[in-house]
Amino acid sequence: MTSKLLFFEPMGILNTIPQYHALLGVFLILWMLVLITKRWNARECVSFTEDEVRRKLAEWEPEPLISEVPKDHPSLHPRLVTSRVGKKITVNNSDCLNLGTHNYLDFIDNKEIEKRAIETIEKYGVGSCGPRGFYGTVDVHLELEERLAKFMEAEEAVLYSYGFSTIASAIPAYCKRRDLVFVDEKVNFAVQKGLDASRSVIQYFKHNDVRHLESLLQNQVKKDEKNPKAGKIRRFLIVEGIYMNTGTICPLPELVALCRKYKLRIFVDESISFGTLGKHGRGVTEFYGVPRQEIDLIMGSLDWAMGSIGGFCVGSSFIIDHQRLAGLGYCFSASLPPLLTAAAITSLDTLEKKPEILERLERNCLALHAGLKRIKYFDVPSLAQSPLKHLYLIAQLEHDEEQLLLEQVSRKCIENNLAIITPAYLAVERELPRSSIRICVSVALDDNDISFALNTLERCAIEVLSDKIHLR
Repeated sequence: MTSKLLFFEPMGILNTIPQYHALLGVFLILWMLVLITKRWNARECVSFTEDEVRRKLAEWEPEPLISEVPKDHPSLHPRLVTSRVGKKITVNNSDCLNLGTHNYLDFIDNKEIEKRAIETIEKYGVGSCGPRGFYGTVDVHLELEERLAKFMEAEEAVLYSYGFSTIASAIPAYCKRRDLVFVDEKVNFAVQKGLDASRSVIQYFKHNDVRHLESLLQNQVKKDEKNPKAGKIRRFLIVEGIYMNTGTICPLPELVALCRKYKLRIFVDESISFGTLGKHGRGVTEFYGVPRQEIDLIMGSLDWAMGSIGGFCVGSSFIIDHQRLAGLGYCFSASLPPLLTAAAITSLDTLEKKPEILERLERNCLALHAGLKRIKYFDVPSLAQSPLKHLYLIAQLEHDEEQLLLEQVSRKCIENNLAIITPAYLAVERELPRSSIRICVSVALDDNDISFALNTLERCAIEVLSDKIHLR
């Protein structure tokens, strides 16, 4: 009966409403009235005379959509490649020895790999037409994952359709908001994008500087003593095996020791070192003799040494299972085309059956590195065994000036039948790397090729730099 009376009696209803609710209702009504009044006033049109319109149009200067592009910008004068990419390449009608592409094991010219890819197209078609979790999984995907896990001595592997998305997806699959991530300052752009997507707290340490990293960790310990919730913060360390932007190798044993001491999870991007370092090509863990189990997650690309496309991650089963549900590049991208998957399997077969390939690659790397060190205009900090080398000017200049001089050396080398390039970087990268000449070593090179490359590079460097660089 009481509820019925309250329903019919307005005063009874008001008595049941708390006073602050009534005040809030009045405030909202007043606020709506103010908004409606402003909107009504905004609708009042301001009339201009025809002369005023002409005058304002004459004074108006629209801003350009893009800034003015210099006439000598490299994008306006692209190099034209008119041949298949291999040991030799035709650039701007010059037949060149190719030291500009990542064909470390010469698998691009491998006829057996090409034959397997063609057979796979005839059986499966060109694409997989869907993500792995829906209808994009083919038996060759499962075979390659099994082979990669066995090759890298890990429990399980997960396969992605693109090397860049592998790195950019794997990191945010584990690193989340408020997690703490320590990262080398020279990491590549894929790692940077993965860190952006993670929204974690990032602390960069100086390139390959273990002491600086430990000082950051010690400072963090002091902060944790004042934070009662510090024990709930997850901590990660992310490095590259061989750095794409420098050609240097990470000091893995010291990093692993710090991870044990300060309880960090360590992720290693082995895109360059996979298939090139170690007795069997297993990367930096094999190169240093660090047990694979010491690394929480290894990320890698099939784009470089394997001569295919795609990427992978290896680790323990529970880590990889999580990635199959949380790795955005795995869940939502169409899976790796079967023909490229089969090509990667054949590349792995060749690497396992012919380990002498790695010995020849190391021999070429050491020979070319020794010769580059003798060219007085360049500094070569890259690892001697690395197939990726960066050449920096011995005297550091302004970025644009260095870039211009190195571009001139590159252009002069191409005119003299040696294809080398300066790497291109995006303006949105965290820190624009220093200008350099990037050289990629291949097993296809013989002693005569290495001598030709060194002599040509030195001659062209002298022609361009002799009156620009003052040697110490």
